[in-house]
Amino acid sequence: MPAVVLIGAQWGDEGKGKATDLLGGRVPYVVRYQGGNNAGHTVITPDGERYALHLIPSGILTPGCTPVIGNGVVVDPQVLIGELAGLEERGVDTSRLVLSADAHLIMPHHRALDRVTERFLGKRKIGTTGRGIGPAYGDKVARTGIRVADLLDLSILRQKLEGTLVEKNQVLVKVYNRKAIDVDEVVEEYAGYAEQLKGRIADTRLLLGTALDAGEWVLLEGSQGTLLDVDHGTYPFVTSSNPTAGGAATGSGIGPTRISRVVGILKAYTTRVGSGPFPTELFDASGEYLRKQGGEVGVTTGRDRRCGWFDAVVARYASRVNGITDFFLTKLDVLSGLETVPICVAYDVDGVRHDEMPMTQTDFHHAKPVYEEMPGWFEDIRHCRGFDELPAAAQAYVRRLEELSGARISVIGVGPGRDENVVVHDLLR
Repeated sequence: MPAVVLIGAQWGDEGKGKATDLLGGRVPYVVRYQGGNNAGHTVITPDGERYALHLIPSGILTPGCTPVIGNGVVVDPQVLIGELAGLEERGVDTSRLVLSADAHLIMPHHRALDRVTERFLGKRKIGTTGRGIGPAYGDKVARTGIRVADLLDLSILRQKLEGTLVEKNQVLVKVYNRKAIDVDEVVEEYAGYAEQLKGRIADTRLLLGTALDAGEWVLLEGSQGTLLDVDHGTYPFVTSSNPTAGGAATGSGIGPTRISRVVGILKAYTTRVGSGPFPTELFDASGEYLRKQGGEVGVTTGRDRRCGWFDAVVARYASRVNGITDFFLTKLDVLSGLETVPICVAYDVDGVRHDEMPMTQTDFHHAKPVYEEMPGWFEDIRHCRGFDELPAAAQAYVRRLEELSGARISVIGVGPGRDENVVVHDLLR
């Protein structure tokens, strides 16, 4: 069987956890392929239990599924162990979770540097979560990172840590007037993590390749979203990894020819957490309505999400750079009760119309939305399970989004519950 990529098609927080959970019961392997504990998925199980997952793949909640943390993820072992413990306290079986030996570790100096550098930037801050994600990826690229496999040989871990702290402590102490990191304390701390995680560490490339060869489905789950990709997002207001579909192959060790379907998750409107340009952002009662009705608070950060109308320029861009085959549209129910629903179909940049993403950072910052108004609907749609059951205006809105976005809309979320979906096309056929 092929691999399927699930990717956020906006700025993250589109509802990927709901989509992963919908498919998880039919997929024996769910893989997290990038990012760290700077993102979150909210999953509601059939019995109404709500789980907020930050580092662990959503497949952890599906009996019989093997959740995999891939090599492209940066792992804070303290957070991982804490999240596992929290799930186990609620009766979730976590025994099948597997951790790539080649995933990079977030170390104390990464968190320390992330916090002080963001404060130092002042008005130029990026909006990082301060969890050490960026510095960990920076060390990975600089070839000074420490990997999960190093937990299995503490002498190697100490050797690498001593080498990197020669520089990092100089920066912490002399530039930022912070306390130096003690090597012995860190090695002792991480030795404890090693004892708890060693049974989960594996060659996940081999595991997943063998599963695909045996005809099993593999679901590749990204965090964040397309516009936060370090290469293809609104740089520099991005994350430090590649959540786009191309990053799925790199971050999992699965060859790109094994991927047959790319599912883009779109919210029926648009949200963003953190700094950076957001052309359709609303600062009026409509924005507050979307925030309140949609419960728009970041799962990981607790910050209010910035809200705006649907941006078809972003959706088209996401469709192109990810090779999206299907869209999963979430939170259509949030729009119920509005007389009209605007859609951004293009941008006005200093008097020039742009139907596609502007090329430069300057132009994107200057982009003003060009709206098309669609009639709204007032019916409660949470009970709908077939497309024809949706109000006519809601059907027209979905069809227009599909036309503008460049790929078919195969599933529509009509409520927060696991089963509150309209399935137009089966994503695994």
